[in-house]
Amino acid sequence: MKIISWNCSGGFRKKYPRTFNLKADILIIQECENPYNYPEFFKKLEHTKYFWEGENQNRGIGIFFNETIDLKLLNWSSEFSISIPGVISEHLRWNTKDLKQFLGVSISENHNLIAVWTKGGKNQSFRYIGQFWKYLLANKSNIVEKPTIIIGDFNSNSIWDKIDRWWNHTEIIKILNSWNYKSLYHEAYTEKQGEEKIPTFFLQRKKEKSYHIDYAFLPNELLKNSEIQLGKFEDWIDLSDHVPLIIEFEF
Repeated sequence: MKIISWNCSGGFRKKYPRTFNLKADILIIQECENPYNYPEFFKKLEHTKYFWEGENQNRGIGIFFNETIDLKLLNWSSEFSISIPGVISEHLRWNTKDLKQFLGVSISENHNLIAVWTKGGKNQSFRYIGQFWKYLLANKSNIVEKPTIIIGDFNSNSIWDKIDRWWNHTEIIKILNSWNYKSLYHEAYTEKQGEEKIPTFFLQRKKEKSYHIDYAFLPNELLKNSEIQLGKFEDWIDLSDHVPLIIEFEF
C-alpha cells in the first residue's frame, strides 16, 4: 500500500494532478478545501472517496482514497486527565474531539491510520506538538491495541524543544519509543531527531530556510516492510512550501 501525506498550502483542486502521478492508494492532504463543497469536481477524480474535517472550509485535513479501499472513520472520543496536588482546573482534563487536527480511519481489520495536521490557537500553551501530546495520552489504549500508522504535518522538530515543556518533541519521541513506534524516516536514513539532512518544509518557499517537520510513525512490526521517500524541492515548490511524504508498506 502506498500512502502520501502532503500539506498542499491550499487550493487542492488545482494541485491534484501532481499527486495523481504518484499513484497513491491513500492521499492525506493538509490545508485542503472541504471536498464535500465540490462533489461534482471530486467525483471525477481517481480518489473519489474522502473524509475531511477542519475549522475553515478552505483549510482542513482530508483523506482521499479510491473505490478499491474500504476505509472506515474512527470516532475516538477518549478523555485524559492530569492530577496535580493543590491544583483544581478544568484544563487538566481534555477530550480527543477538542484536539486539532487529527483524522483517524481503519485501513484494514487489524490496522488504523491517523492523519495529522497539528494546530492550536495563539493563546494556547499546548499548540502544535502539544496537541499531539494530548492526543497520544488520550488514545494510548487504541494506539497500542491495534497497529496504527501516524502520519502528517506535525509542525515540530526537536531543535525547538523547550525544557520547561514536558510535551516537547523529544518527550513525544520517548513516549512513542516506549510503545514500540518509531519514525520511518529516521530508521530508514539512520539519522537522529533534529539532525535531519532532508527537509520537508521550506519557510517562505526558500531553500535556505528548510526544516524537517513531517513524519510517519509506525509500529516496529511494520517498519521492516516499509519504505519512505520525500519529494524534491524543485518538483513541488511551485505548489507548496511542503514536499510530500511517500511511504509504502506491506501488512
